Amino acid sequence: MRNTAIIIPCFNEERRLPQEEFVLFARQHPDVHFIFVNDCSSDGTRQVIDGLCARRPRQLMGLHLPQNLGKAGAVREGFLQAFAGDYAAIGFWDADLATPLAAIASFGSLLAGSQLTMVIGARVRLLNRHIARRVARHYLGRVFATMASFVLGLTVYDTQCGAKLFANTPMLRQVFAKPFTVNWVFDVEILARYLLLIRHQGGEPLATSACEYPLEEWRDVPGSKLKVRDFVVAIYEMVRIWAILHGPSSKSYFEWLVES
Repeated sequence: MRNTAIIIPCFNEERRLPQEEFVLFARQHPDVHFIFVNDCSSDGTRQVIDGLCARRPRQLMGLHLPQNLGKAGAVREGFLQAFAGDYAAIGFWDADLATPLAAIASFGSLLAGSQLTMVIGARVRLLNRHIARRVARHYLGRVFATMASFVLGLTVYDTQCGAKLFANTPMLRQVFAKPFTVNWVFDVEILARYLLLIRHQGGEPLATSACEYPLEEWRDVPGSKLKVRDFVVAIYEMVRIWAILHGPSSKSYFEWLVES
């Protein structure tokens, strides 16, 4: 596996962070580093992260934010930290490990030696796949995925899976250069930024340079902070992303994104 950094956004994860799984995986995969971004948690998350990182300080690192930025901001801060290192691939993973860490190796194998820019986890119920997802969230997810595909102009099955890995390229650094303008659906804004950069600067289309990987296993871990009302917020944010890609402000958004 290539030298890889995985960002773990954490907000009040004191009781949900599976510490032993991270330590065991790190021992087995010395080329994978983890950056735990504590998004100004109000519980004991900071102490848990510090204790965890002390067990393998060369591979596990904690980043404590002074104010709450939301998941989008926490992930971005983790990427900015990772850009200072010499990583071939950088990604982010949900702290509760709904997607097992073992999938990192599969994602990395797809990126290695290929022209892919990203690998996105997809929660697809197939034969010999173990996807345990609540029915309501599954169908809301299908509605949302249809909207995302329409807005992006891409056939995307699952933009919101919290497991993604990117090739560390100059374009990736441009994608994360500026704060995201949405929070709940920042995953879609990531794709929208790639599309804009490719549109104005050239590059391989996402239809062929991005890959969705059907996960072997995914489980809906109790304690998720996602609520049904957040789906309503997500719809509003999707409208904003449509404007980024197709509205009159699209060019100015691109110029803002690439300005130094």
